[in-house]
Amino acid sequence: MNKRQLRILKVIVFCACLLPLAWAAIRAFGIASTSLGPNPVQELLHGMGKTGLNILLITLAVTPVRRLTGLNWLIRLRRMLGQFSFFYLLLHLFVYALLDLRLAWGTLGVDITQRPYITVGMAALVALIPLSITSTNAMQRRLGRKWKRLHQLIYPIAILGAVHYYWQTRGEESAALTYGFAVAVMLAYRLVQAAELRAKNKRAVRGAPHQTLNPP
Repeated sequence: MNKRQLRILKVIVFCACLLPLAWAAIRAFGIASTSLGPNPVQELLHGMGKTGLNILLITLAVTPVRRLTGLNWLIRLRRMLGQFSFFYLLLHLFVYALLDLRLAWGTLGVDITQRPYITVGMAALVALIPLSITSTNAMQRRLGRKWKRLHQLIYPIAILGAVHYYWQTRGEESAALTYGFAVAVMLAYRLVQAAELRAKNKRAVRGAPHQTLNPP
């Protein structure tokens, strides 16, 4: 894929990522006889959270799909997808704090500390902040090997997100379990790849010729 095609693809993906927000806005303003239903705040809250989790799982899937298909250009979309995931999850928090709790910070603090599913969700969102901040090429070069270790946080973050979704679902447990299964599959793939890489490195070390010192 050449640079022009990649730019076009990025524009398409960017617009696609904005569609859930645009659809929520259309429903919120009642355009074309649409609505957010009888409980608009909860509909908006769950919609933003679910969209963020969906994009997070797509972001996680980029690496295994690239390795299995050889479509290396997919890696160029991962940063954008990760940032959109953080964006929607941040909107999820804002809807909760602004529209649901009406900026009752004391209530928010109690919810975070005493309601486990909110504690888990907040932990996932906070953990995403350093990943979002360090997603640039400049930060990747600056952090070096530490950058890769830092961004492996995406896996526990995805687990926390799936747990958060499962705990707050009512009548959608099967959908929540599907998210958990998807996270488990991608984490298992990552662990298998890491094990294979360690085994390969060990074989390379054993097969390397031993260096001997020449006598003076």
